[in-house]
Amino acid sequence: MNTRAPLPPSLKDLRNLTPARIGLGIAGASLPTSALLEFTLDHARARDAVHAMFDASVMMRSLGDLGLQASCVSSRAVDREQYLRRPDLGRMLDADSRQSLSRAANGAPQLAVVIGDGLSPTAVHAHAIPLLQSLIACLATDQIAIGHAVVANRARVALGDEIGEVLGARMVAVLIGERPGLSAADSLGVYLTFAPSVGVTDEKRNCVSNIHRAGLTYDEAAFKIAWLIREGLARELTGIALKDDSGGRMPRSIAAKSGSN
Repeated sequence: MNTRAPLPPSLKDLRNLTPARIGLGIAGASLPTSALLEFTLDHARARDAVHAMFDASVMMRSLGDLGLQASCVSSRAVDREQYLRRPDLGRMLDADSRQSLSRAANGAPQLAVVIGDGLSPTAVHAHAIPLLQSLIACLATDQIAIGHAVVANRARVALGDEIGEVLGARMVAVLIGERPGLSAADSLGVYLTFAPSVGVTDEKRNCVSNIHRAGLTYDEAAFKIAWLIREGLARELTGIALKDDSGGRMPRSIAAKSGSN
């Protein structure tokens, strides 16, 4: 009895597996109109996400509703245009923010959380608070509390290092809007740094990224982040020395969920 070898995946099959632009077709010497319009729309969404307004007051109220002590700070970038042109200024607190944060510091928290606009304020408004709700629940099982929360305007990831240093935090978690792409304009990333201080470099961080409606769910991301926080505090390190081995121990209730948030 002859058996036929399975057919290789078609372009249609591949398109169902990835948001990447493959098998778009051709119309004369150009793309089909539908593919061109979809590309133009996604490009516009990405640009809009970069230039979207960040409403720090909304974040502050939401953090208060979660029962968290919160402060609001700004980087040295004076506006969005300067922030985009001068990444270095987004990594440093302005003088007034550093002073006010120093006054607000109360002890040395195990964990400080920074919510920064980053390159997609759209992502932060959509996902930061729901993710934080899931994360607080995950951390509670390990009796880890968020000692201080900070909302940061015009922030780059490394701004969390100075914030953590001023607060005296053992670890800082920076929730920040990732650079928009043509398949996701609202992707949130979370960067974890043990012993944050000015000058820490990126190999000392762990990152959980692609948190959005078509990416990691809030529960999946919170589980991974909480695992890294717990292990990072226990081992007193983060970065390339701390590998994410949480996947095999993910509860079935989380692992079985769909990709929707």
